[in-house]
Amino acid sequence: MANDKTTAPQVDFSRLPRHVAIILDGNGRWAELRGKERYEGHIAGVEAVRTTVRAASRRGVKYLTLYAFSTENWGRPRAEVDALMELFCTSVVNETPELQRQGVRIRMIGDRNRFSEKVQHYLARAEEQTAQGQTLTLILALNYSSRSEITRAVRHLAQQAARGELRPEAITEECISAALDTADYPDPDLVIRTSGEYRLSNFLLWQSSYAELYFPQVLWPDFTEEEFDRALEEYARRDRRFGLVHEKKNDAEPPAK
Repeated sequence: MANDKTTAPQVDFSRLPRHVAIILDGNGRWAELRGKERYEGHIAGVEAVRTTVRAASRRGVKYLTLYAFSTENWGRPRAEVDALMELFCTSVVNETPELQRQGVRIRMIGDRNRFSEKVQHYLARAEEQTAQGQTLTLILALNYSSRSEITRAVRHLAQQAARGELRPEAITEECISAALDTADYPDPDLVIRTSGEYRLSNFLLWQSSYAELYFPQVLWPDFTEEEFDRALEEYARRDRRFGLVHEKKNDAEPPAK
């Protein structure tokens, strides 16, 4: 649930998530509320990305996944999609030097084949230029959907089975996880969706099985470092049981026999 407190968050740094994943929602509504074009909301959202990357690095988060463009987003108006593609290119070019300085490593999940050669080129170059970053791994979910990802993973395992390389009964959860786009990364501990919407929208469905979910009302361009800290504060308060039951300590004296 969203945290409605207005006081400055008090983060317990002993209980930080290793991997935070965020659904960047609300750019269009942010623009419409201000009488602007939707693409202007996406431009404003870039500053929130900068802020969040800096905040994650400072707080010691090791993996940050940003759901920036879903497979469903291709259905938006052509002008908005074209503006987003151009924004991806300019942002990657402009931000890469600073990300290198911060020790941020850029990676991408999703099917990049649908992007133009230009977009693919800039993404690949950013991944190469930041490959040595060790402070934070920034994972961009682009042309991504969880159902598509799982379908591709299952198809890959089926092909292995058809070639006799994998027995069907040997397929485990670990096999499926290893065939996903996120095979090289830990599952998210905390999933944030901005704008007050309470759904995952086809994002990391397999990986988020035991993630804590947090839904602030703030629209993505207004997501600040303080908002990020509020999410960490809420995460630190959660009791993560992973389906188990924790026995409560009973400090009372046992009854007399």
